[in-house]
Amino acid sequence: MRLQNTFLLFPGIGEKTETRLWKKGINTWNGLTSELSGKRLSKVESLLPKARKNLEVGNTHFFDSQLPGSENWRLYRDFDDTTCFFDIETTGLSPENSVVTTASFHKAGETTTLVRDRDLTEENIRKQVFDSDLLVTFNGKRFDVPFLEKRFDIDISTPHLDLMYPCRSLDLTGGLKKIEKELDVTRELEDLDGREAIRLWKQYQRGNQQALEKLVKYNRYDAVNLKEITEDIHQRLDRKRYRKHISTDA
Repeated sequence: MRLQNTFLLFPGIGEKTETRLWKKGINTWNGLTSELSGKRLSKVESLLPKARKNLEVGNTHFFDSQLPGSENWRLYRDFDDTTCFFDIETTGLSPENSVVTTASFHKAGETTTLVRDRDLTEENIRKQVFDSDLLVTFNGKRFDVPFLEKRFDIDISTPHLDLMYPCRSLDLTGGLKKIEKELDVTRELEDLDGREAIRLWKQYQRGNQQALEKLVKYNRYDAVNLKEITEDIHQRLDRKRYRKHISTDA
């Protein structure tokens, strides 16, 4: 499902109207105005040129502001090449009392891991985050993003898809590792968790270089696997919310 199949971003169009339009064969913005009238038509005609222009220039901020929060998964397909999947490891749950040890960013097939006291700096985080059109995390709205903002004094405003919420809408609950297993997404180091990641960092601080290598590998899997999960979740939501209603493929 792409943004041009989405009508919820236009004022006056809710889920019921959107579904009705799909069932009538109106699957893209091109035929949208032919089925509307009155104030609803006026609002759509006013916003439609802006939507087309913002899609052309790749402005995810515009679409993120127009879509209901629960539907921002629809941003992904149009911006999958410039999406950044990321995950952090920390020494605890509170940014006031803990620090970030590693942060992995996966984009366009490449993965970058920043390490504390090496290259985990505000500048490098900004480069990864602000050079992307969309961020994808798991529970990042409550943890990863505010943690980075607090520890590095930055404001991360890039549109953000937190996979935990669309997963819940599909009855996929629990942590990332549990959902990976349900979706048959594989990884090495399956025995590791957040507590073990803290122990590995402490071992590295005592001079164990292999502990850091293991921690980095674990963190990188978290970021890389987010792409595979996003693809799966997008396909499931696409079938549930859109494909089953359309009369012809769009």
